[in-house]
Amino acid sequence: MSDQELRQRLKLAPGVVTGADYLALLDACRTGGYALPAVNVIGTNSINAVLEAAARNKSDVIIQLSNGGARFFAGEGCPDAHTARVLGAVSAAQHVHLLAEAYGVCVIMHTDHADRSLLPWVNGMIDHGEAFMARTGKPLFSSHMIDLSAEPLETNIAECAKVLERLAPLGMSLEIELGVTGGEEDGIGHDLEESADNAHLYTQPEDVLRAYDALSPIGHVTIAASFGNVHGVYAPGNVKLRPEILKASQEAVAARTGGDKPLSLVFHGGSGSEKDKIREAVSYGVFKMNIDTDTQFAFASAIGGYVNANPVAFTHQIDPATGAPQKKLYDPRKWLRVGEKGVASRLDEAFADLGSAGRSLAQ
Repeated sequence: MSDQELRQRLKLAPGVVTGADYLALLDACRTGGYALPAVNVIGTNSINAVLEAAARNKSDVIIQLSNGGARFFAGEGCPDAHTARVLGAVSAAQHVHLLAEAYGVCVIMHTDHADRSLLPWVNGMIDHGEAFMARTGKPLFSSHMIDLSAEPLETNIAECAKVLERLAPLGMSLEIELGVTGGEEDGIGHDLEESADNAHLYTQPEDVLRAYDALSPIGHVTIAASFGNVHGVYAPGNVKLRPEILKASQEAVAARTGGDKPLSLVFHGGSGSEKDKIREAVSYGVFKMNIDTDTQFAFASAIGGYVNANPVAFTHQIDPATGAPQKKLYDPRKWLRVGEKGVASRLDEAFADLGSAGRSLAQ
């Protein structure tokens, strides 16, 4: 079946995809050999930039929030941090539900790393998701992530099973982390230690099989298996990506279940990665690549360039040399829009790297 025939068969309504539609999108990625960029957002500006870029590239996309991003979305002035994390994530999801259809793309709505201390955040979002399901007949989010990779494997699996038991009836998926993704993501993570050969950075295929065997009977899981990837950007040579670990994990599960690439794999810490390693990882069944660090820098550098080009506007309301009002230059809509364009431009590159441009299932 050609790629065009596949997309026609799997055509979906634009908007947030959940349940069977979510699984159809993952199947299209697996069969078509492409992946989607996953972008951490912190406000409506970053969400709108992601939607704009996805629509321009005719690609579906993944929008996600870390716990800190969710809190920021609710406003740093919100007095209770837990409440802010929950309501910020809920507010962001409702914003995406409202606008994704208008932009004409399919969106996977997701939340990022949650360690044990943040399980109440996840459960709070599920509470709201259950209420949203009761009102609308569909989930608020497509999936959530639990990161208990710092704990023993059996503990990781057992705690993830408890969460998945709540998600599965809603038609939601759970992303889990096995092994250690180096670096830090919004307070969650591990220092990059020693050298590129740090064994903790490489997930063992037998661990992936154990997790899959335990969790897949409960509901759908996606797996962030570490293959040397890190959060943030590090000097060349400090980290060695080994995508062949993903291939070995697929083969271990396929030997038990049959089929081609039965796992839906996740690539954390994609910023700054070599393009050939990205392509190789996607070929082994990665459907999702996180690029938070690069999109943060794209937003900041674009605004920084604008400020440097218009320095008077950010120190004086009226130019002391010419008497000209500067309002049209310091208007937040001007420089925030520049930041949005910076993010969208970086995502143009990501859609091309991952092979998703022109392949949206939205009809």
